[in-house]
Amino acid sequence: MIYKAAREPYNTIPMADDFFIVQGLGGKRSLSGELPVRGSKNAALPAMASSLLFDGPLTLSNIPLIGDVEVMGEMLEELGAEVKRNSNGDLVIDAQPVRATSLPRELAKQMRASVILAGPLLARFGEIAFPHPGGCVIGARPIDLFLEGFQKMGAEYEEADSVYRLRAPKTGLRGADIFFRQPTVTGTETLLLAATRAHGKTLLRNAAMEPEVVFLAELLRASGAHIKGEGTPTIEIIGTEKLLRLPAQAGAPRKSIAVIPDRIETGSFLILGALAGKDISITHCEPEHIRILIELLRTAGVNVEAGKDSLLVRAPIKKGTAYKSFGIKTHEYPGFPTDLQAPATVFLTQAHGEALVHETIFDGRLAYTKDLVAMGADIALWDAHRASVKGPTPLRGRELHGPDLRAGLAYLIAAIVARGKSVIYNAQLIDRGYERIEERLKKIGVMIERVSN
Repeated sequence: MIYKAAREPYNTIPMADDFFIVQGLGGKRSLSGELPVRGSKNAALPAMASSLLFDGPLTLSNIPLIGDVEVMGEMLEELGAEVKRNSNGDLVIDAQPVRATSLPRELAKQMRASVILAGPLLARFGEIAFPHPGGCVIGARPIDLFLEGFQKMGAEYEEADSVYRLRAPKTGLRGADIFFRQPTVTGTETLLLAATRAHGKTLLRNAAMEPEVVFLAELLRASGAHIKGEGTPTIEIIGTEKLLRLPAQAGAPRKSIAVIPDRIETGSFLILGALAGKDISITHCEPEHIRILIELLRTAGVNVEAGKDSLLVRAPIKKGTAYKSFGIKTHEYPGFPTDLQAPATVFLTQAHGEALVHETIFDGRLAYTKDLVAMGADIALWDAHRASVKGPTPLRGRELHGPDLRAGLAYLIAAIVARGKSVIYNAQLIDRGYERIEERLKKIGVMIERVSN
């Protein structure tokens, strides 16, 4: 366990037999209060992986207490790193003792982000072995883009029994001009980390532009890496043989780096507030990171006020007002996030009209809709990528088995909106990305309980 101070060890992540019981509101918009957003899961994991490139401890603040952070911390510890929480609750990682270059199989197969460790390990030690990464079951998630990028940087690889072994040339990785056939967040981050120690210049073209990629680049640059162009389709990295180091503050220890707020959690809370909130304040967030969702909800008639680091969503003045429906087509940033597709589909079940949901990023990510139909939603699944949603339709409480992290959170939202009691199993999947979600929801009036067997 890596949570040794500041906050109690979160031993409730993940308990495989935990489940949630939710008493729904039956369509009432009565929730009120503040929902603080935690640090971004998808920014925290690559930041933790970057510790392998530092010459001493890396201190990260605003790290969420979630299952995936726990797994990443355990993998780093298995490799030899020292991982702990300080008295401020910050995560401190000292990867200098690391000598191992094989990722622990059982841990690595628990989440796809484990592959991010391949970049810094290959760059620092010249070799890496890792199993095919795991994570949520949402269709094919190939890693060929990673392997092709490493090959262009001079690495060789072989695969046997679903284990990949990569070796860099004896002289180290070399800079390369790498074009991604399709934008990939994890691929961009992995090769960005590797390129900071490669010889010469690396260009990542058609790179992912997500805020999490920008955050990682800014963290690395603040620590001595030579990077420019993040947030655009082309990122340039000039490699250096030196390990990275956070600058010291005058007369004080090295500073910590604060992880950006979780935009997926922000968007999910915003959708919940629109459907079931009287007045919900979403704090410690970055509204600009979910601009597309805010604009879509406003066109639907949702009353959303955006501040610098907060959002306020209020129920319509006239009771019974139905929101207008809108279409969704998932796309890489700044388009509509695939991770918000399921919560947004729940919103559409309560909006007036018919809308098309088009999932363009992953295969099979609409499978959860059958459970919404069982709750009373009017959804027609056209194929693995498209579904039409007619609304509004009242939802009824049911027993649900969360298939993945994001759909599990969507089930929670649907259960809150529904009439009657719902039981949501596989709480550990939700725990992977949302810190103590039931405790935060209770504070705004949600009737929810976690049950542990």
